[in-house]
Amino acid sequence: MTSIDVQNLTKEYGTRRAVDDLTFTVRPGRVTGFLGPNGAGKSTTMRLVLGLDRPTSGTATVGGHPYAALHKPLRHVGALLDAQAALGSRTGRDHLRVLAASNRLPARRVDEVLEETGIASAAGRRVRTYSLGMRQRLGIAAALLGDPEVVMLDEPSNGLDPEGIVWIRELLRRLAAEGRTVLVSSHLMNETASFADHLVVLGRGRLLADTPMREFIDARVQPRVRIRTSDATALKAVLARHGHDAVEHADGYWTVHHARVEDIGRAVSRAGVPILELTADEGTLEQAYLDLTATETEFTAQTAQSAQPAQPQEA
Repeated sequence: MTSIDVQNLTKEYGTRRAVDDLTFTVRPGRVTGFLGPNGAGKSTTMRLVLGLDRPTSGTATVGGHPYAALHKPLRHVGALLDAQAALGSRTGRDHLRVLAASNRLPARRVDEVLEETGIASAAGRRVRTYSLGMRQRLGIAAALLGDPEVVMLDEPSNGLDPEGIVWIRELLRRLAAEGRTVLVSSHLMNETASFADHLVVLGRGRLLADTPMREFIDARVQPRVRIRTSDATALKAVLARHGHDAVEHADGYWTVHHARVEDIGRAVSRAGVPILELTADEGTLEQAYLDLTATETEFTAQTAQSAQPAQPQEA
Protein backbone atom coordinates (compact mmCIF):
# COMPACT_ATOMS: atom_id res chain seq x y z
CA MET A 1 0.00 0.00 0.00
CA THR A 2 1.14 3.56 -0.79
CA SER A 3 0.72 6.58 1.46
CA ILE A 4 1.52 10.28 1.13
CA ASP A 5 3.96 11.35 3.85
CA VAL A 6 4.57 15.00 4.66
CA GLN A 7 7.34 15.59 7.22
CA ASN A 8 8.27 19.00 8.66
CA LEU A 9 7.39 20.56 5.32
CA THR A 10 8.01 24.31 4.93
CA LYS A 11 7.74 26.53 1.87
CA GLU A 12 8.66 30.20 1.87
CA TYR A 13 8.13 32.74 -0.91
CA GLY A 14 10.35 35.64 0.06
CA THR A 15 9.20 36.73 3.51
CA ARG A 16 5.88 34.85 3.29
CA ARG A 17 5.67 31.35 4.72
CA ALA A 18 2.99 29.52 2.73
CA VAL A 19 3.55 26.15 4.42
CA ASP A 20 4.80 26.06 7.99
CA ASP A 21 6.44 22.88 9.36
CA LEU A 22 3.64 20.54 8.25
CA THR A 23 3.62 16.87 9.24
CA PHE A 24 0.81 14.46 8.33
CA THR A 25 0.19 11.17 6.52
CA VAL A 26 -2.55 10.37 4.01
CA ARG A 27 -3.24 6.64 4.32
CA PRO A 28 -4.75 4.20 1.81
CA GLY A 29 -8.24 2.80 2.03
CA ARG A 30 -10.01 6.03 2.93
CA VAL A 31 -10.88 9.41 1.43
CA THR A 32 -9.01 12.22 3.16
CA GLY A 33 -10.59 15.66 2.87
CA PHE A 34 -8.00 18.46 2.66
CA LEU A 35 -9.56 21.63 4.09
CA GLY A 36 -8.59 25.17 4.97
CA PRO A 37 -9.46 28.80 4.21
CA ASN A 38 -8.12 30.57 1.12
CA GLY A 39 -4.39 31.05 1.53
CA ALA A 40 -4.09 28.20 4.03
CA GLY A 41 -1.45 26.38 1.96
CA LYS A 42 -3.47 23.48 0.54
CA SER A 43 -2.58 24.02 -3.12
CA THR A 44 1.04 24.74 -2.25
CA THR A 45 1.25 21.52 -0.25
CA MET A 46 -0.20 19.51 -3.14
CA ARG A 47 2.27 21.11 -5.54
CA LEU A 48 5.13 20.20 -3.21
CA VAL A 49 3.95 16.57 -3.06
CA LEU A 50 3.86 16.49 -6.86
CA GLY A 51 7.30 18.03 -7.26
CA LEU A 52 5.96 21.17 -8.95
CA ASP A 53 7.59 23.32 -6.25
CA ARG A 54 10.67 22.68 -4.14
CA PRO A 55 10.33 22.89 -0.36
CA THR A 56 12.35 25.32 1.68
CA SER A 57 12.80 22.47 4.16
CA GLY A 58 11.24 19.14 5.02
CA THR A 59 10.00 16.39 2.71
CA ALA A 60 6.90 15.24 0.86
CA THR A 61 6.97 11.69 -0.48
CA VAL A 62 4.68 9.16 -2.12
CA GLY A 63 5.31 5.57 -1.06
CA GLY A 64 8.56 6.72 0.55
CA HIS A 65 9.89 8.35 -2.64
CA PRO A 66 9.90 11.93 -3.96
CA TYR A 67 7.52 12.30 -6.91
CA ALA A 68 10.43 13.24 -9.20
CA ALA A 69 12.06 9.86 -8.50
CA LEU A 70 9.01 7.85 -9.58
CA HIS A 71 9.39 5.85 -12.81
CA LYS A 72 6.32 6.33 -15.04
CA PRO A 73 4.68 8.55 -12.40
CA LEU A 74 1.13 8.32 -13.80
CA ARG A 75 1.15 4.65 -12.83
CA HIS A 76 1.70 5.69 -9.21
CA VAL A 77 0.03 9.07 -8.76
CA GLY A 78 -2.92 10.64 -10.57
CA ALA A 79 -3.61 14.31 -9.90
CA LEU A 80 -5.95 17.10 -10.91
CA LEU A 81 -4.82 20.56 -9.82
CA ASP A 82 -6.06 22.76 -12.67
CA ALA A 83 -8.91 21.81 -15.00
CA GLN A 84 -7.76 24.51 -17.44
CA ALA A 85 -4.34 22.92 -17.98
CA ALA A 86 -5.24 20.91 -21.11
CA LEU A 87 -4.42 22.61 -24.43
CA GLY A 88 -7.60 24.01 -25.93
CA SER A 89 -6.57 23.17 -29.50
CA ARG A 90 -6.38 19.43 -28.79
CA THR A 91 -9.30 17.08 -28.65
CA GLY A 92 -10.06 15.41 -25.34
CA ARG A 93 -8.93 12.07 -26.73
CA ASP A 94 -5.64 13.50 -28.06
CA HIS A 95 -4.91 15.13 -24.70
CA LEU A 96 -5.17 11.75 -23.02
CA ARG A 97 -3.24 9.98 -25.81
CA VAL A 98 -0.26 12.29 -25.28
CA LEU A 99 -0.27 11.59 -21.55
CA ALA A 100 -0.58 7.84 -22.13
CA ALA A 101 2.29 7.77 -24.63
CA SER A 102 4.56 9.80 -22.33
CA ASN A 103 4.11 7.21 -19.57
CA ARG A 104 4.04 4.15 -21.84
CA LEU A 105 0.47 3.35 -20.91
CA PRO A 106 -1.65 1.11 -23.17
CA ALA A 107 -3.77 3.04 -25.65
CA ARG A 108 -6.90 1.20 -24.50
CA ARG A 109 -6.75 3.12 -21.20
CA VAL A 110 -7.71 6.32 -23.04
CA ASP A 111 -11.09 4.98 -24.10
CA GLU A 112 -11.60 3.29 -20.73
CA VAL A 113 -11.21 6.51 -18.74
CA LEU A 114 -13.26 8.50 -21.26
CA GLU A 115 -16.11 6.07 -20.65
CA GLU A 116 -15.56 6.03 -16.89
CA THR A 117 -15.75 9.82 -16.65
CA GLY A 118 -18.75 10.13 -18.98
CA ILE A 119 -17.16 12.22 -21.75
CA ALA A 120 -16.62 9.56 -24.44
CA SER A 121 -19.22 11.25 -26.67
CA ALA A 122 -17.22 14.51 -26.55
CA ALA A 123 -13.78 12.94 -26.98
CA GLY A 124 -13.43 14.17 -30.58
CA ARG A 125 -14.19 17.80 -29.72
CA ARG A 126 -11.57 20.48 -29.08
CA VAL A 127 -11.00 21.07 -25.38
CA ARG A 128 -11.66 24.79 -25.84
CA THR A 129 -15.30 23.94 -26.58
CA TYR A 130 -15.69 22.08 -23.26
CA SER A 131 -17.67 23.50 -20.37
CA LEU A 132 -15.98 23.80 -16.98
CA GLY A 133 -17.67 20.58 -15.84
CA MET A 134 -16.44 18.71 -18.93
CA ARG A 135 -12.91 20.01 -18.34
CA GLN A 136 -13.14 18.73 -14.77
CA ARG A 137 -14.14 15.29 -16.05
CA LEU A 138 -11.26 15.36 -18.55
CA GLY A 139 -8.83 16.26 -15.76
CA ILE A 140 -10.15 13.40 -13.62
CA ALA A 141 -9.83 11.06 -16.62
CA ALA A 142 -6.17 12.10 -16.89
CA ALA A 143 -5.69 11.43 -13.16
CA LEU A 144 -7.11 7.92 -13.54
CA LEU A 145 -5.24 7.13 -16.76
CA GLY A 146 -2.41 5.15 -15.15
CA ASP A 147 -4.71 3.27 -12.75
CA PRO A 148 -2.68 4.83 -9.90
CA GLU A 149 -2.45 3.83 -6.25
CA VAL A 150 -2.62 7.49 -5.19
CA VAL A 151 -5.19 10.03 -6.41
CA MET A 152 -4.98 13.75 -5.57
CA LEU A 153 -7.79 16.06 -6.65
CA ASP A 154 -8.12 19.81 -6.06
CA GLU A 155 -11.77 20.96 -6.04
CA PRO A 156 -13.00 18.08 -8.25
CA SER A 157 -16.69 19.07 -7.89
CA ASN A 158 -16.10 22.54 -9.33
CA GLY A 159 -18.37 23.09 -12.33
CA LEU A 160 -20.10 19.71 -12.12
CA ASP A 161 -23.88 19.45 -12.41
CA PRO A 162 -25.91 17.53 -9.78
CA GLU A 163 -25.45 14.22 -11.62
CA GLY A 164 -21.72 14.88 -11.81
CA ILE A 165 -21.50 15.63 -8.10
CA VAL A 166 -23.18 12.32 -7.26
CA TRP A 167 -20.81 10.60 -9.69
CA ILE A 168 -17.65 12.09 -8.12
CA ARG A 169 -18.83 11.04 -4.64
CA GLU A 170 -19.29 7.46 -5.78
CA LEU A 171 -15.96 7.49 -7.63
CA LEU A 172 -14.04 8.68 -4.58
CA ARG A 173 -15.65 6.08 -2.32
CA ARG A 174 -14.90 3.32 -4.84
CA LEU A 175 -11.25 4.34 -5.19
CA ALA A 176 -10.83 4.24 -1.40
CA ALA A 177 -12.67 0.89 -1.17
CA GLU A 178 -10.15 -0.51 -3.66
CA GLY A 179 -7.38 0.36 -1.21
CA ARG A 180 -6.09 3.48 -2.94
CA THR A 181 -4.87 6.63 -1.21
CA VAL A 182 -7.26 9.50 -1.97
CA LEU A 183 -6.64 13.16 -1.06
CA VAL A 184 -9.32 15.69 -2.02
CA SER A 185 -9.07 19.44 -1.47
CA SER A 186 -12.40 21.27 -1.33
CA HIS A 187 -14.16 24.38 -0.05
CA LEU A 188 -17.56 22.68 -0.18
CA MET A 189 -18.22 21.45 3.34
CA ASN A 190 -21.44 19.58 2.60
CA GLU A 191 -19.77 17.81 -0.31
CA THR A 192 -16.73 16.88 1.74
CA ALA A 193 -18.99 15.51 4.48
CA SER A 194 -20.62 13.23 1.90
CA PHE A 195 -17.44 11.42 0.87
CA ALA A 196 -14.58 11.97 3.36
CA ASP A 197 -13.61 9.54 6.12
CA HIS A 198 -10.70 11.57 7.48
CA LEU A 199 -9.77 15.26 7.54
CA VAL A 200 -6.55 17.22 7.35
CA VAL A 201 -7.21 20.92 8.05
CA LEU A 202 -4.74 23.76 7.49
CA GLY A 203 -4.75 27.37 8.62
CA ARG A 204 -2.12 29.93 7.57
CA GLY A 205 0.15 27.11 6.46
CA ARG A 206 -0.02 25.22 9.77
CA LEU A 207 -1.73 21.94 10.65
CA LEU A 208 -4.93 22.55 12.63
CA ALA A 209 -6.43 19.05 12.61
CA ASP A 210 -5.64 15.51 11.43
CA THR A 211 -8.53 13.34 12.58
CA PRO A 212 -11.47 11.15 11.53
CA MET A 213 -14.31 13.35 10.32
CA ARG A 214 -16.89 12.25 12.91
CA GLU A 215 -14.43 12.91 15.75
CA PHE A 216 -13.64 16.32 14.25
CA ILE A 217 -17.32 17.30 14.30
CA ASP A 218 -18.16 15.84 17.71
CA ALA A 219 -15.21 17.60 19.33
CA ARG A 220 -16.48 21.02 18.22
CA VAL A 221 -20.25 20.79 17.86
CA GLN A 222 -22.10 19.25 20.77
CA PRO A 223 -24.89 16.87 19.69
CA ARG A 224 -28.50 17.84 20.31
CA VAL A 225 -31.85 16.06 20.19
CA ARG A 226 -35.09 17.55 18.95
CA ILE A 227 -38.22 16.07 20.54
CA ARG A 228 -41.99 16.76 20.55
CA THR A 229 -44.53 15.25 22.89
CA SER A 230 -48.15 15.64 23.91
CA ASP A 231 -47.17 15.43 27.61
CA ALA A 232 -44.58 18.10 28.34
CA THR A 233 -44.76 17.57 32.10
CA ALA A 234 -43.87 13.89 31.83
CA LEU A 235 -41.11 14.63 29.34
CA LYS A 236 -39.46 17.22 31.61
CA ALA A 237 -39.63 14.84 34.57
CA VAL A 238 -37.97 11.99 32.66
CA LEU A 239 -35.23 14.21 31.26
CA ALA A 240 -34.52 15.69 34.69
CA ARG A 241 -34.17 12.22 36.21
CA HIS A 242 -31.51 11.43 33.62
CA GLY A 243 -29.66 14.71 34.14
CA HIS A 244 -30.78 16.47 30.95
CA ASP A 245 -31.93 20.06 30.57
CA ALA A 246 -34.43 20.74 27.79
CA VAL A 247 -35.31 24.02 26.09
CA GLU A 248 -38.89 24.53 24.90
CA HIS A 249 -39.51 26.35 21.62
CA ALA A 250 -42.51 28.38 20.54
CA ASP A 251 -43.67 25.90 17.90
CA GLY A 252 -44.00 23.07 20.41
CA TYR A 253 -40.75 21.13 20.23
CA TRP A 254 -37.96 20.75 22.77
CA THR A 255 -34.19 20.74 22.32
CA VAL A 256 -32.02 18.59 24.58
CA HIS A 257 -28.38 19.68 24.43
CA HIS A 258 -25.34 17.41 24.86
CA ALA A 259 -27.47 14.33 24.23
CA ARG A 260 -27.71 11.42 21.79
CA VAL A 261 -30.99 10.46 20.20
CA GLU A 262 -30.66 6.80 21.20
CA ASP A 263 -30.22 7.73 24.89
CA ILE A 264 -33.18 10.10 24.94
CA GLY A 265 -35.36 7.68 22.97
CA ARG A 266 -34.58 4.81 25.34
CA ALA A 267 -35.35 6.90 28.45
CA VAL A 268 -38.67 8.34 27.30
CA SER A 269 -39.80 5.03 25.81
CA ARG A 270 -39.25 3.19 29.09
CA ALA A 271 -41.20 5.90 30.93
CA GLY A 272 -44.12 5.62 28.51
CA VAL A 273 -43.95 9.26 27.42
CA PRO A 274 -45.86 9.79 24.13
CA ILE A 275 -43.46 10.90 21.39
CA LEU A 276 -44.56 12.80 18.29
CA GLU A 277 -41.06 13.54 16.97
CA LEU A 278 -37.55 12.42 17.90
CA THR A 279 -34.61 13.43 15.71
CA ALA A 280 -30.85 13.86 16.08
CA ASP A 281 -28.99 17.09 15.42
CA GLU A 282 -25.34 16.03 15.68
CA GLY A 283 -23.88 19.12 14.07
CA THR A 284 -22.36 19.56 10.64
CA LEU A 285 -18.88 19.62 9.20
CA GLU A 286 -19.44 23.26 8.24
CA GLN A 287 -20.21 24.23 11.85
CA ALA A 288 -17.14 22.42 13.17
CA TYR A 289 -14.89 23.78 10.41
CA LEU A 290 -15.97 27.38 10.97
CA ASP A 291 -15.46 26.98 14.71
CA LEU A 292 -11.88 25.76 14.16
CA THR A 293 -10.83 28.20 11.43
CA ALA A 294 -12.57 31.37 12.64
CA THR A 295 -9.23 33.01 13.46
CA GLU A 296 -7.28 31.49 10.55
CA THR A 297 -8.93 33.14 7.54
CA GLU A 298 -6.71 35.42 5.47
CA PHE A 299 -9.60 37.31 3.87
CA THR A 300 -12.72 38.20 5.87
CA ALA A 301 -15.61 40.28 4.58
CA GLN A 302 -17.34 42.72 6.86
CA THR A 303 -20.73 41.67 8.19
CA ALA A 304 -23.65 44.01 7.66
CA GLN A 305 -23.49 44.98 11.32
CA SER A 306 -19.74 45.63 11.37
CA ALA A 307 -20.01 47.70 8.17
CA GLN A 308 -22.39 50.22 9.76
CA PRO A 309 -20.82 53.67 10.22
CA ALA A 310 -20.24 54.77 13.77
CA GLN A 311 -23.07 56.78 15.29
CA PRO A 312 -22.16 60.25 16.52
CA GLN A 313 -22.13 60.62 20.28
CA GLU A 314 -24.27 63.17 22.00
CA ALA A 315 -22.38 66.16 23.35
